Amino acid sequence: MAITARQTATLALAHALTAAERGLPVIPLSANKLPALRSPHRGEPEPFACRGECGRPGHGVHDATCDPAAVRALFAAAPWATGYGIACGRSPHRLIGIDLDVRAETDSTAELRLLALEHLFTVPETVTVLTPSGGRHLWLTGPPGVTVPNSASRLAPGIDVRGSGGYLVGPGSVTAHGAYRPAPGTEGLPPAPCPPALLRLIAPPARPRHAAPRSGDGHAPPTAAQGQGLVQFVLAARAGQRNTRLFWAACRAYEHGFGDALADALTRAAVVAGLPEHEARATIASAARLTARTRP
Repeated sequence: MAITARQTATLALAHALTAAERGLPVIPLSANKLPALRSPHRGEPEPFACRGECGRPGHGVHDATCDPAAVRALFAAAPWATGYGIACGRSPHRLIGIDLDVRAETDSTAELRLLALEHLFTVPETVTVLTPSGGRHLWLTGPPGVTVPNSASRLAPGIDVRGSGGYLVGPGSVTAHGAYRPAPGTEGLPPAPCPPALLRLIAPPARPRHAAPRSGDGHAPPTAAQGQGLVQFVLAARAGQRNTRLFWAACRAYEHGFGDALADALTRAAVVAGLPEHEARATIASAARLTARTRP
């Protein structure tokens, strides 16, 4: 038997209440994944930035709440809702969403693996939501006092970040393109803490006022100590970490503008550490290609 619009709305409310019980602030969403309630300030001659201070619903993610009575009131005001959104960046979980999009021109999952290899972090087991398009949402948590901004493909092609002021479509939601559902085996997991190295990428610290002198290509002038430190880092690699250390060191060298100059020394260090020369040169070439996409 086909599920009616009323049944869909009832299911959306039930899923939203379950999320709210877990401490996840929620709002009702329409089938187009947008907040179901329109702004109460539409049509006003001089719109102003209200985030719910007026006491009326219709302020998007600013309406998000964990209070069951308030959740029911929001859904009662939007009986056409087919899903729910979960506000990111809000206490207690301070949720961060890593949206792995599906596009013909890029493999976002492979891009995330490259980032993990380059910056030496492991993508943790965590709540994962499958999207109708074939993508995935990874749920992570952030520490207090850190604001993660929303971004689209800034981290890497096909990877969007949902942070403060953004929201994720919750599992169980139904949209015009299909349903969002938890990936098998992840529904009972708690959202995992964001790895510190990944957190630094998505919430970079403010730049210092007095920057170090830059070379003509915009990079800090290389120093002998920088290059020697990277070579020593590769020389100290043990079995099982040689490729990872070499790739990391080569990325740092290319990011600072002296990758080509250091390539032979890094290759020799990798060979001494036990890596075949052809494999070492292939790893350095991969680092050069990866960093070329992000260098100005």
